[in-house]
Amino acid sequence: MKTTELNNLEKTINSSLATGVKSSTIKFNQLTIEIEIENINKTILFLKTNEKCKFRQLIDITAVDYPRKEKRFKLVYLLLSHENNLRLIINSNINEKTTVPSITKIFPSANWMEREVFDMYGITFKDHPDLRRILTDYEFEGYPLRKDFPLTGHTEVRYSEKQKKVIYESVKLEQNYRDFDFETPWQGTKYIKDQIKDKDKDLSGKTN
Repeated sequence: MKTTELNNLEKTINSSLATGVKSSTIKFNQLTIEIEIENINKTILFLKTNEKCKFRQLIDITAVDYPRKEKRFKLVYLLLSHENNLRLIINSNINEKTTVPSITKIFPSANWMEREVFDMYGITFKDHPDLRRILTDYEFEGYPLRKDFPLTGHTEVRYSEKQKKVIYESVKLEQNYRDFDFETPWQGTKYIKDQIKDKDKDLSGKTN
């Protein structure tokens, strides 16, 4: 039954948005369509208002980073139709300098979702009412979910007792000296218990 519904939905979308949809596939009981990002508002509005679609809930907006591709980011929109009990995925490939049209006028809930994508990936949204960081600090450097972001970050934040305020410092990775055991497998490693036993033997020998 769901396969039939998805096939009908796919036909409806492809016929109504013929020039806007680059491709469409059905996998795992979900329909995925790929579009050019400049068509995002037109596509979202149609999916929300069309009586055969009724995708009236925006679940999430996220992205995937492919640094080696010319169009580095895949922007992903997840929609839900409660009436039809169907989910829909919209994909759009964009490069690093692309400014994405905001969909906040269609789905106000996209406000924080677009801010998170901006904060994590550095993707900017045109006509967003308040595009600023939402998870990291305003003075944070870089975008944490990009594949080329260093695991340690660029700066660390700590409270300075001397200055009585929060300060930012460059990350310093200090490696303490570790005494590795390079004993041969024939000689084996001398553990603490063995060392204690040796000392006890020495002491008992001296007393005798």
